[in-house]
Amino acid sequence: QLQLAESGGGLVRPGGSLRLSCAASGFGFDSYGIGWLRQAPGKEREGVASISQVSDYTNYAESVKGRFTISRDNAKNTVSLEMDILEPEDTAVYYCASSTRAGIVRPSLRASLYDSWGQGTQVTVSS
Repeated sequence: QLQLAESGGGLVRPGGSLRLSCAASGFGFDSYGIGWLRQAPGKEREGVASISQVSDYTNYAESVKGRFTISRDNAKNTVSLEMDILEPEDTAVYYCASSTRAGIVRPSLRASLYDSWGQGTQVTVSS
């Protein structure tokens, strides 16, 4: 299994941007789909973006479509989440997670399909 570590969270004003990074260690990074999921206080963990093993397919939650972009670099074992036009509702702890079960075309955003998780990074959108 992969070990994952997120970075890049912080405080940003509404309308601003942040770029989250996920660094992976372990064997076979390009065999795993990667997802970004988030959890706000008092809410269930929800998937926001996912990417297949070789970057051909991505999937986004409706709430972030057009504002967030997921990408991966298999040579560097990293996955990024570019977040633009941030809203207070985007405030949450963001996790990257890996899966061999999420599927290739339109990889799933279901948290139960992800096996290894990072420790999370806090994103706060507030004026």
